[in-house]
Amino acid sequence: MIQTLSPEHFADVISLGNQVHGDGYLDEASLATLYRKGIKDEINANFVAHQDGKLIGFRLTYAPGNWQTDKWCTPHAWGIEPQRVCYFKCNTVAEPYRGVGIGGKLLSASIAATKRQGATAGISHLWQQSPNNSAVRYFTKAGAMLIKEHPDRWNDTKEHPDYICVICGADCHCTACEMLLIFK
Repeated sequence: MIQTLSPEHFADVISLGNQVHGDGYLDEASLATLYRKGIKDEINANFVAHQDGKLIGFRLTYAPGNWQTDKWCTPHAWGIEPQRVCYFKCNTVAEPYRGVGIGGKLLSASIAATKRQGATAGISHLWQQSPNNSAVRYFTKAGAMLIKEHPDRWNDTKEHPDYICVICGADCHCTACEMLLIFK
């Protein structure tokens, strides 16, 4: 079941996020900040998926106008005004539930919400080293196009100072694929 993320889900989201992405990926303060960035005009673009009462996935999405581009963004290549672009921050599905469409359902829910918030497209940095490159494959399947590859995206960032990558450890050299999804 897909539903809007609320603070009552935070503990489970933090636990799943750190399990899938690595220790230090999320904590209470960072998740609260991410959550607020997803709300605009009383519309929440953050979602969770439950099955049999258990959290099995979540999607964190920043509303258009609620985030700033940074050195990892290439807005001149998007062809869309950045204020009309949401940011797909994170899509996480527990390992036993991958490959059955949960990520796509979470993405669809966020797209519908961000359209109501005024977005015409969404940008994301997809984890190229995800198992079987599933992150890039799923976003490509949704219709996204590669804008640019960013090596070392998650290495020693202010955003995740205590992050321990599940592949690289504390010195992460994973590549982020900046991808743009134009809404239909």
